[in-house]
This record gives sequence, structure tokens and C-alpha cells, in this order.
Amino acid sequence: MDSVTAVPHPRSASAAPASSGRRSLALALLSGALGAAVALLSTRQRWSEGTVTVPGGSFPLTARGSDVTGVPAALAIVGLAALVAVFAVRRAGRFAVSALLALSGAGIVAAALFGASDGDALDEKAAQASGDASATVATFTHTAWPYAAAAGGALILLAGLLALRYGRLWPAMSGRYERTGAPRPRRAAPKVDPDRPEDVWKALDRGEDPTGADPA
Repeated sequence: MDSVTAVPHPRSASAAPASSGRRSLALALLSGALGAAVALLSTRQRWSEGTVTVPGGSFPLTARGSDVTGVPAALAIVGLAALVAVFAVRRAGRFAVSALLALSGAGIVAAALFGASDGDALDEKAAQASGDASATVATFTHTAWPYAAAAGGALILLAGLLALRYGRLWPAMSGRYERTGAPRPRRAAPKVDPDRPEDVWKALDRGEDPTGADPA
């Protein structure tokens, strides 16, 4: 008895890529938007703490993420713009924008991790507070917010990698809004009823012959 080989139904075979495209699109949008929000929020929080000693004693100093580095916030905005632009371009343009999205996330991770151990912002505040340009903070500690910014960058990086892998399956903006070189179809002239004087006058106003005769 001959064995029968099961042939996959064409509809089920075509539904698999579409399903993967929908899932990856939803995950990329969620991770990209969430990552940008976390990165932007983190840069407004306290990243590092320290103390400076002055003739009158010592007092604490703090530095926010935006004081340490402006790279994460800037790249988060770039990442958001790239996430939106993915749907406005196709083919090579989509690949380039997806790569920019991934690079934005990687840049945020690197800048945030480097900023976690950077004490230059606190040293600068110590110099201003003491009036001594060579003054530095006596103690230095950092909070968890730099790592939160790095996590936000990782989410943006994930969105970029998903766009690079599955972006070809994602929808694009409607082509009806794109300008093409093809002429627009000419609208057919409304029919003129010779028994209705208003139709005759309207045809004359449009420069048409109400009788329908071809011009000589």
C-alpha cells in the first residue's frame, strides 16, 4: 500500500508568515515605546550621590542622569522617530531605519552603563560648591536608575532587531497618499438633460456643448 504524503493547505502555509508578522509587530511596538519611555524617565532621576568637604563642613551632592550624560535621552527620541518611520518606508529604506532603531538602543545601553560609574558631574558640582576648581567629591555612590535606562535601551534594541528580522512582513503606509507620475483619471462629465434648463446652463458654464455634439 502506497504511503500518502500530506500536502499543507496553501492558506495555512501563507497564514504562518502573516501570524509571525503580526506578533513581531506588536512586540516591537510595545518594546520600542516602553523602552523609550523608561530611558527618558530614567534620565530625569538621581543617578549618583556624593559628599563634598568645605571649610564649614561637608554636605551631600546629587547628580541626575541628564547631568551625567545627554546621550540616552537624545537616542530615545531618535529611537521613537525611527520606530514610527519604519512604517513610512519600504525595502532598503525600512532596513536602514530598522538598523538606526537597533543602534539607538545599543547606544543607550552603552551610555547608561558608562554613566553609572562616571563621577565627573559630581566633581563639577563639588568645584562649584567649594569654589575650588580642583575639588572632588569625598564619597561616590550610584543608584539603580542608570541600569533602568540601560534596560530601556535594551528594549529599543530588541525592537530594532525585530524590525530587521520581520520588517518585510509588516504593513506600510497606504500607497494612495504617495505621489506618482501617472496622470489622474479624468472624471466623466455629468449627463445633460436638454429638457432641464438648469442642466443646459451648467454645461455652458463648464464650457461644454449641451447638445453633446463633437467639436468640428
